Amino acid sequence: MDVNLAQIIIFGLLADYLFRKIRLPGLLGMLLVGILCGPYVFNILSQEFLAVSADMRLIALIVILLRAGLKLRRDMLKRVGNTALLVSTIPALFEGVVVAVVAPILFDITHLEGAIIGAILAAVSPAVVVPFMLNLMQHGYGTRKGIPTMMLGASAVNDVFAIVIFSIFLGFYNGQGDSIAIKLLGIPESIILGILLGLIVGWLLNYFFTQFKPSTTKMTLAIIAISGLMIWLERVLADVVRVSALLAVMAVGFYLLEKCEERAHDISVTLSKVWVVAEIILFTLVGAQVNIHVALDTGLLGVGLIAVGLLGRSISTWLCFSGTIFNKKERLFCVVSYIPKATVQAAIGAVPLEAGIPGGEIILTIAVLSIIITAPLGAIGMAVTGKRWLEKEPDAKTVIM
Repeated sequence: MDVNLAQIIIFGLLADYLFRKIRLPGLLGMLLVGILCGPYVFNILSQEFLAVSADMRLIALIVILLRAGLKLRRDMLKRVGNTALLVSTIPALFEGVVVAVVAPILFDITHLEGAIIGAILAAVSPAVVVPFMLNLMQHGYGTRKGIPTMMLGASAVNDVFAIVIFSIFLGFYNGQGDSIAIKLLGIPESIILGILLGLIVGWLLNYFFTQFKPSTTKMTLAIIAISGLMIWLERVLADVVRVSALLAVMAVGFYLLEKCEERAHDISVTLSKVWVVAEIILFTLVGAQVNIHVALDTGLLGVGLIAVGLLGRSISTWLCFSGTIFNKKERLFCVVSYIPKATVQAAIGAVPLEAGIPGGEIILTIAVLSIIITAPLGAIGMAVTGKRWLEKEPDAKTVIM
């Protein structure tokens, strides 16, 4: 198992370097490494190592949501609050519905399995979006209107929304719960209680950090560990009450930033270093679960399904900005920013297969295809349009993207 970990880190770092040299997202190289090392190609990774991949993917998701929370400022959220709320839900809903309707037509799957695919594809990627938005904020692009902050916050809430919908549909398949109406009521309940849980935990952590003044490394480890406990708590309480632990994780970061910006910055820097390893593990392991034969069989139909879903997302994203202060170029940038998929698809794409759903291989394959297609498309699009279409603050530094 330790040999496998060393292998994917070495190969992942090499692939990341090579893909960046040709101006493509490094995560694509990591995904390719996982596919090649997985059981369907060269079968390098042991079954014992693959068995713990779900837990590793979850830790990676915790890290990226913490980083996002540590960059959410109250003043900027107030300025873009209403628009951010629309953008965080409407595009995901449109894309999910379009995919849910079209998927059973293209593939031999049920409508429920189509809805599960729709929920998975409805999430935008923090792994791709967050670094770009942080870079834009640092160098003053779009900051006057709060565009990077809005898209950063909206993308995080969008993921929570998609994950909650995904868990609801997965619950339908497993025969959990009662009516659709009752399950849909669990969405606001999950979001509200998740935020409250995160704020309470954030208050406790801030009190502890202020009183005992641990090192930044210890604070970071404590936050990651407690975030894991919150996810465990969500599972324990699942039959009693719905709590979005992932949103709670982001709320912890938000609270810590509110109370001490310097400390939050130090923790964010440490988390960015942790993410270097977490990112490699996340994308190589999800690649390792891809059945390349099913991927080839899915082919153009899978690409078509993803394209149709993106069309629905893009149109609805544009409509969300109707009547706002944003000009056409800024709206188009926001549309482009909502294209990339990676982190959530990597984290939950394999869950239906692990749960024994008949269409699980197709679901995983489409999830991975969405990463392969949209991650470079969105990353390149943001890199090109960010510095061309967004207004730069006069006193900001020059950015190299």
